[in-house]
Amino acid sequence: MEAPHAAHPRTTGAGTEASAVPAAPAVITVDSPERMQDLGRRIAALLRPGDLVLLTGELGAGKTTLTRGLGEGLGVRGAVTSPTFVIARVHPSLVDGPPLVHVDAYRLGGGLDEMEDLDLDVSLPESVIVVEWGDGKVEELSDDRLHVVIARAVGHEEVLDDVREVSVTGIGDRWDAAELAKLA
Repeated sequence: MEAPHAAHPRTTGAGTEASAVPAAPAVITVDSPERMQDLGRRIAALLRPGDLVLLTGELGAGKTTLTRGLGEGLGVRGAVTSPTFVIARVHPSLVDGPPLVHVDAYRLGGGLDEMEDLDLDVSLPESVIVVEWGDGKVEELSDDRLHVVIARAVGHEEVLDDVREVSVTGIGDRWDAAELAKLA
């Protein structure tokens, strides 16, 4: 897993090496699945066609719940559920917005080569692509991406079972002026 605070070397479209220094992450404490879904709706308000969102977190952290909120915020058709067994689902927009392409890369071991059959590079310009378990697999799709890391809060497990610390980091020029701090 890459550290959300580290600089990310990348290759620009022209093939030259550039440095994508992420902006300071917004860190949000979420204490229920309903609030995780609400955070997804608030993040959706910042998204536009061509955006790539990587979701990182252990099993049961809330990645699909956050994506459900993204789908609601984007106004897409269909119930957003985990695409673990189908790998990817496309949810068309009901409001003339971008479709949501929801990918679960958990069962995919390789990098972008293994995901080529999904044609994510073709879908990206007109869609919002959300990839669960995408670290080290899809970063090459775009120099600009939103990296969301969901971690369980540490403490007394019986008290903090639903509490998550969510770090939202914008990487690349697309997110330089984004107002991620407003998410907190």
